[in-house]
Amino acid sequence: MDIGNKIKQLRIQKGLTLEELASRSELTKGFLSQMERNLTSPSIATLNDILEALGTSLSEFFKEAKEEKIVFRKNDFFVDEREECTINWIVPNTQKNEMEPILIEIAQGGKSFDVSPHSGEEFGFVIEGAVTLVIGEEEYTVRKGETFYVGGRDFHYLKNDKKTAAKVLWVSTPPLF
Repeated sequence: MDIGNKIKQLRIQKGLTLEELASRSELTKGFLSQMERNLTSPSIATLNDILEALGTSLSEFFKEAKEEKIVFRKNDFFVDEREECTINWIVPNTQKNEMEPILIEIAQGGKSFDVSPHSGEEFGFVIEGAVTLVIGEEEYTVRKGETFYVGGRDFHYLKNDKKTAAKVLWVSTPPLF
């Protein structure tokens, strides 16, 4: 880890000059300049003082940022074949994310899993076929190229009463599938 450069980036990010950081951390401008250029190394106590002046901590400073996966390929997907539908988990491990997308395939006469009331929202886009969105006692037909957007306050599910299979991109926030 390039400690000097990371300190410099934090200082710039906070909009501080070397002089301002020196004043806040009770160190000399010359020492900080040398440290940022990796010509000298701070002790743990001194590094802690600098980080405190920058509004962070040793644990945050040394925490390695995990590389965030941006693109998911077909071989990343997990397929869950159930009796009445097939669920394609198209973004794995979404529990840490704000939303969870799945691609659900519902055979003729099949249905999705039941979704219990929750505090989030859901969006669906019918890619192939048509489905019936059942919310409590209400039923809504959603055809190819159409969408649905529902709050999670009511029990609901999708069913396929048509003669062909249906494919729906279904997104929930927060993750619940």
